[in-house]
Amino acid sequence: MSKASYVQCQLCPRKCVLAPGERGNCRVRINYKGELVTLVYGKPCAVHKDPIEKKPMFHFLPGTYAFSIATAGCNLHCKFCQNWEISQVNPEETNNKNLSPQMVVELSFRARCRSIAYTYSEPIIFYEYTYDTCVLARKAGLKNILVTAGYINEKPLRKLCRVVDGANVDLKGFTEDYYREVCSGTLEPILRTLKIMTEMGVMVEVTNLIVPTLNDDFDLIKKMCDWLLENLGPEYPLHFSRFFPRFQLRSLPPTPIETLIRAREIALKQGLYYVYIGNVLIEGAENTYCPNCKKLLIERKGYWVGKVNIKNGKCKFCQTKIKGVWS
Repeated sequence: MSKASYVQCQLCPRKCVLAPGERGNCRVRINYKGELVTLVYGKPCAVHKDPIEKKPMFHFLPGTYAFSIATAGCNLHCKFCQNWEISQVNPEETNNKNLSPQMVVELSFRARCRSIAYTYSEPIIFYEYTYDTCVLARKAGLKNILVTAGYINEKPLRKLCRVVDGANVDLKGFTEDYYREVCSGTLEPILRTLKIMTEMGVMVEVTNLIVPTLNDDFDLIKKMCDWLLENLGPEYPLHFSRFFPRFQLRSLPPTPIETLIRAREIALKQGLYYVYIGNVLIEGAENTYCPNCKKLLIERKGYWVGKVNIKNGKCKFCQTKIKGVWS
């Protein structure tokens, strides 16, 4: 077999080299007769209408809905994955629909959604489908949101960021060991993704799932917050999310409430303006407060949104500019 028949995927840091007929680590990209082909274009296995707060996106059109799609596959293999039934299987094992990018846009309007979220599994591995849908959505006046682990190379990321409005990026831990042992990936590409996204004007929110005994060290949480503060700035939201036993980590307990509260206190003390706690109801931990006058800007309980005291992107009380997409 000649070397010419091999192909190398340039989408993510794995850079899989594939023989004819061989699939990449993500399960959905294949060397077909010497060309790299996606197996999931226009074939989502999950299609839903979600509150945008579910992503979670708290500083992006609060109280609206996002038309949400996903295909099978992922380029990470997190032991705690909550959507492993679709992320860790081949596309022929899922119940797929036939939805072209144009159909996704049309269905979004029918569902009265103001945005499309590429979510649940990993939008990076259905890159072509995500990108083409984003282009059409932009032209139609819809916003685009990625819910992603951010494990992507710089060139395709920059191209995608030109048609993306918001992103929730999972920063799963803050050591290379954690990424390697728990997620089968590496940390540095995710940090690069965060910097590029904010540089290119994407409204970024960060989620950190705190897993007991694995990434709940408060010194590391402080280090992560310091990095976010220095490299992104204080105005980008951070969500600490509660772990529940899933997939290959069923023997671990849920994250203690006290751990989540302490992590939020650390993040606020380090200087981050907007820090939230998710996957559990804690009084006030989902509300948005003005970093200047400290008054309530957005009231939330779960996916319910109450008062919104933001007008023209500013605090209604003291006129401080609030980072986000508000209209």
